[in-house]
Amino acid sequence: MPMSVENLTAVILAGGQGRRMGGQDKGLVPLAGLPMISHVITRLAPQVRHLIINANRSHERYRALGWPVIPDQEEGYAGPLMGMLTAMRHVRTPWVLIAPCDTPLLPHDLVSRLQSAASEDRDIVQACDSERVHPVVALMRTSLADDLATTLAAGERRIDRWYARHRLASVCFESHMAFANVNHESDGEALLSLLDKPRDDNPGS
Repeated sequence: MPMSVENLTAVILAGGQGRRMGGQDKGLVPLAGLPMISHVITRLAPQVRHLIINANRSHERYRALGWPVIPDQEEGYAGPLMGMLTAMRHVRTPWVLIAPCDTPLLPHDLVSRLQSAASEDRDIVQACDSERVHPVVALMRTSLADDLATTLAAGERRIDRWYARHRLASVCFESHMAFANVNHESDGEALLSLLDKPRDDNPGS
């Protein structure tokens, strides 16, 4: 049977240091008049029932977007794997969908396609396109939390190395722009014409 959206929680990772953007809180960097993370929420929210933001600063500004906010369970900006572990420890669903705050063009069918590839013999389903794999866009079992905690405690920070320990599947999307991320202001300018128009409804309702 296909997985229900009730069995997963989407967690947007916005806990990085934004070093390539001069230390800015990347999720709040303006893009087409909105915080960048708002575009990610616009893409993901219609696809899920539960959504959370993982952030390590500017908590009130993120909460103002209408969704729960959780900081990394350990301080120190330990990278996306720590955000994933925090998500697994916090959510109450058997699966968690991870996405970064700087990918404003996520596919409108991202969740359904990753769900379709999830099965009893898969632990993690990552996204890819015709050019590369995008491991920070992934659906994974929350039961992997203890293993990930052990991995982080051993000093491992490479996502691909941790994924390789588990039963992994990949789902490829046609457009490489679907996972285009914004690391510099010029990156955002290049995506402006592809962004969804702002919606007037309350995202947290």
